[in-house]
Amino acid sequence: MNVNGGEEDSRHGGSAVTLQTTDQLIARCIAPVKNEFLRPPPDRTSSQNDDVSIPKDKAPVLAKEKKSKRQLKRERRQDQKSTKNLCPEISKSGDVNSCRYQDKCRFSHDIEAFKEQKPADLEGECPFLKSEGSCPYGLSCRFLGTHEEGKPLSSNGLERRSEVNGFSKDVQKLLWKNKMTFPKADAKLKSLGLLSKSKGNALENKDGGDKCVQSDDIGSCAVTSELENKDGVDKCHQSDDDDSFGVIVDSDSKLECSVEVLKDDDGVNRELESDVLCPLKRRKTAEDCAGEETKTEGVSVAGQNVDGSCIRSEPEAGTEAITPETDISLKSHLREKKLIDFRDKLYLAPLTTVGNLPFRRVCKVLGADVTCGEMAMCTNLLQGQASEWALLRRHSSEDLFGVQICGAYPDSVARTVELIEKECSVDFIDINMGCPIDIVVNKGAGSALLTKPMRMKSVVEVASGTVDIPITIKVRTAYFEGKNRIDSVIADFSSWGASAVTIHGRSRQQRYSKLPDWDYVYQCTKKAPKNLQVVGNGDVFSFEDWNNHKTECPELATCMIARGALIKPWIFTEIKEQRHWDISSGERLNIFKDFVHFGLQHWGSDTKGVETTRRFLLEWLSYTCRYIPVGLMEVVPQRINWRPPSYYGRDDLETLMASDSAADWVRLSEMLLGKVPDGFAFAPKHKSNAYDRAENG
Repeated sequence: MNVNGGEEDSRHGGSAVTLQTTDQLIARCIAPVKNEFLRPPPDRTSSQNDDVSIPKDKAPVLAKEKKSKRQLKRERRQDQKSTKNLCPEISKSGDVNSCRYQDKCRFSHDIEAFKEQKPADLEGECPFLKSEGSCPYGLSCRFLGTHEEGKPLSSNGLERRSEVNGFSKDVQKLLWKNKMTFPKADAKLKSLGLLSKSKGNALENKDGGDKCVQSDDIGSCAVTSELENKDGVDKCHQSDDDDSFGVIVDSDSKLECSVEVLKDDDGVNRELESDVLCPLKRRKTAEDCAGEETKTEGVSVAGQNVDGSCIRSEPEAGTEAITPETDISLKSHLREKKLIDFRDKLYLAPLTTVGNLPFRRVCKVLGADVTCGEMAMCTNLLQGQASEWALLRRHSSEDLFGVQICGAYPDSVARTVELIEKECSVDFIDINMGCPIDIVVNKGAGSALLTKPMRMKSVVEVASGTVDIPITIKVRTAYFEGKNRIDSVIADFSSWGASAVTIHGRSRQQRYSKLPDWDYVYQCTKKAPKNLQVVGNGDVFSFEDWNNHKTECPELATCMIARGALIKPWIFTEIKEQRHWDISSGERLNIFKDFVHFGLQHWGSDTKGVETTRRFLLEWLSYTCRYIPVGLMEVVPQRINWRPPSYYGRDDLETLMASDSAADWVRLSEMLLGKVPDGFAFAPKHKSNAYDRAENG
């Protein structure tokens, strides 16, 4: 048995490293690195947490003073007017008179002053010249020296054709003014009986229609104005925000759910469902519902739905009970529904913060087949937040691409998927029902839906019935260990309308601690109907892990790769080539160079774009430092839950890449993006070094 660890005194914590066998190290989840590469751990007397990194010759940055939004906006305006922010129009053309706002422009028009304080150009070529022929950033580009003289700095109206799913300003204004119509979503919600009046807001118009404002938040106020509805149609506005007020729009708004005639692809007119399909009748109040049991889908519920609302109201005396029927014309036939096949495809998981478009492009180059955008919140998308819509952007190289959304209620999810289908080009929409983050769960979304199976059913049904794009869902095994386990509803997912389900082999309570329960994933896969594709997820870190899961459960469609791709994105190449790639430090640096190139194309080649690229590169480096080269390991392959000991690489660059110090990550970024600006500080957003702690999630 090989002995690992040595007898040298680490002088870290005051105790010497004792002799340990490879098996003992593995039992302690410490990666067994060969003796000749081991070194004593670095002495960090200043602080155990090395998150904040600044240049050594600079003083530490203290905690930032909290400022109001108004003050931040004022400072931002002043900063824009400074000479370091040149007007984009002037920057593109090089002509001071090209800006139509002139003196009223909020940016600087002083070209000479801008050039004097502009940071030095970076090494390399402008990332836009080869792909697009001209640079859209002009004088602001940090590669200005590589621009050819005598040619225009940029083309007017130049669009980045390699990226799609841009956010239209017209759509954003409609969302801001709450004038965007969702006819398909509202019709489907009505057909399922999910558009009902909120408590205490029963305003009846002269034609018998209900005017209501619904709020998804417990304890929030729903405020309406007594507006006359001349069409006899429900006008509803729903919100997912905390402490928000739903304000009804005026009678001229186009938000009303009226009958609209649309044309199918074959040119045949069809009508959307109107109030006729969902007859108006007296809704029962909360007092009427109390104590009364209503059976829904074979489950007895005491007068209320899972979210506290009445499930069904009784008809008035002398009237016949009419059950709302689903409009068959709105439901796509199985043969008309778009299909997506995940079987045996390498699926890159949606990864918050680090799973951005440049990173996905890197994974595509290294062999990924399916990519998915970062999780976007439905409420933010419906509010028209540009930063949230940026998560839906797609590169032309992503041939099989989906977006992941997260919402707590059927109405917000339905309207979001309709909006995405209309405005974006995607192959599937994934609904997140497994996110363990507190801020998401506390709003009733993510893993919180695992405790409400009827809410899950409503969300999936209304989403799949609203759009023709395949709907997939991502879940965990349960919320708490042993409670509301997902195997009890796995057989129903396809009948609800889901095309595929991804099961992460951990509960919400576990977060990312302990090993995933793949035996339970196999059990759920075998219970699933044949028309439902099941994707496994959890700690796939080598081609052997991939092969073992596919061998143990042939019914498994594929495996989703998440943190394994963050630590070593070449895992896709390893799986396709069925080998352990002993990648060199130079090859790893080339991958980082590709990321930087893609990042500058995505975020921009000006100073702001360079620093944005640097931030996301540093976030990624906080994961890649956990990789241990194959040639240094006593046992292959490395497991994702093994902590790497302090070791020397086979060259200085490999040693630098193995460091878990944020200061060394900054040094790596400076090799690719030049020196950091004065006062620069970085703290990883995710606690990526917490292998077994609950906070890592």
